[in-house]
Amino acid sequence: MPGLYYEQFSVGQKFEHSVSRTVTEMDNMLFSCLTMNTQPLHIDAEFASHTEFGKPLVNSLFTLGLLIGMTVTETTLGTTIANLGLGDTQFPHPVFQGDTLRAHTEVLSVRASRSRPSAGLVEFEHTAVNR
Repeated sequence: MPGLYYEQFSVGQKFEHSVSRTVTEMDNMLFSCLTMNTQPLHIDAEFASHTEFGKPLVNSLFTLGLLIGMTVTETTLGTTIANLGLGDTQFPHPVFQGDTLRAHTEVLSVRASRSRPSAGLVEFEHTAVNR
């Protein structure tokens, strides 16, 4: 299913994304190692057992990437030209292996592009929910 084009988005439009994902130990370990993030809080269960969390935390950048990935099919699959940036990114709650994440999106703004007259810009607020 293709994503939507600029003209098909409207401010306040909401998406409850159909794809969810349970995070695994392998997801966390592979992502942390591939990105050379040797923070023991992510990859060392013994170290993490002595923290306030008691177990390894899922790498927050994996969580962010997963969130964006879960939103693509219903928003921008095959229709986007570029991602121009990320604004206010927050991680208010830890994610652990075995947690299942779901996502929803709201369109915050839609405007014509100043540099590309035939294109437009859409600002999204993506939110992950741990259920």
